[in-house]
Amino acid sequence: MVNLGLSRVDDAVAAKHPGLGEYAACQSRAFMKGIFTFVTGTGATLGLQMFLQRKFKYSFQWNVLAAVVVGSMASYWVTRVETQKCSDLWVFLETGKLPTDPGPDQRSWQSSSHGARDLGPESSRTQPSAPPHPGPALPPP
Repeated sequence: MVNLGLSRVDDAVAAKHPGLGEYAACQSRAFMKGIFTFVTGTGATLGLQMFLQRKFKYSFQWNVLAAVVVGSMASYWVTRVETQKCSDLWVFLETGKLPTDPGPDQRSWQSSSHGARDLGPESSRTQPSAPPHPGPALPPP
């Protein structure tokens, strides 16, 4: 058994995935950055609110609530970004290739409410497409 943080991993799994230790260390750093961001974001927001308390009077419990919400949102964002970096590292360690990152055009099509559409080759995007078939031909007047 190989120790990986607090858990143990079977030797066969560790031998099959040699980058497992690096990936686990990356995930650990990502989660620690998230925790650090939560603490500092909450503290900074609370300090800013206490400074602004002189002008806007409201209950201290709302200060704490707002600070925790801001800290949580910042922590979530940092953890999500760092975890994505770890996922990219894992793909690289397993395949030897960097994962492809779709450009902003592909992301906007995939996330639109219309769903992803196959737009074909790049040249067909810039040229107008032929009008749809008009149906049966009408006899000349």
